[in-house]
Amino acid sequence: MNAPTIRAVLFDLDGTLIDTEKYYRLAWPQAMAHYGYSMTDSQALDMRSLGRPYAPAHLKELSGDPDFDYLKIKAYRVKLMEDYLKDGIELKHYAREILEKLRARNIITAVATANDYERASRFLKRVDLFDLFDKIICATMVEHGKPAPDLYAYAAAQLHLDPCECVAVEDSPNGVKSAVAAGIPTVMIPDLSEPDEELSAMLWHCYPDLEQFYRDCFCK
Repeated sequence: MNAPTIRAVLFDLDGTLIDTEKYYRLAWPQAMAHYGYSMTDSQALDMRSLGRPYAPAHLKELSGDPDFDYLKIKAYRVKLMEDYLKDGIELKHYAREILEKLRARNIITAVATANDYERASRFLKRVDLFDLFDKIICATMVEHGKPAPDLYAYAAAQLHLDPCECVAVEDSPNGVKSAVAAGIPTVMIPDLSEPDEELSAMLWHCYPDLEQFYRDCFCK
């Protein structure tokens, strides 16, 4: 893929800017178990950035229960996450620095997250990043969440940019697939798993952290 002319960087939130995916990995199986269902670690990883309507359908299929109540399970998972994060939210390496440096270069910064706006904005305020974004785009603003292209296509439209003028930064397969399907050059910074061969072929680049992404794409 040719190098894009970068006018905006669209960041996923969980696992990309804030170190929260490791807790979702624990909370989903615990929430399922609380109501008598089982979930393996691999199945929990598959939930990363999975939006509606895919997440409810996926969990209902896993449960084998035609009366599966997704909203009840999710509400308990939200409670567990609040407990995990009550003592603070850790930033991923170089998260604040890259946002400050991009804005100093007049590059637009936006969040494209599977969270709703209330939770996304609250998390960003807790880590003092909220004011470093031009837009916060959430899955509840579109019909289909990740891995469908809706979220990233909507983000580019809200910024009045062509998708090829943006770069998406993601940590999960569902996020990568969403951005790529929207025609946005996509960087993966793996968090809990490395990209497989199929996912690697979709990527513009894969970097170990946000610092290397910034230095490689903006300091040459």
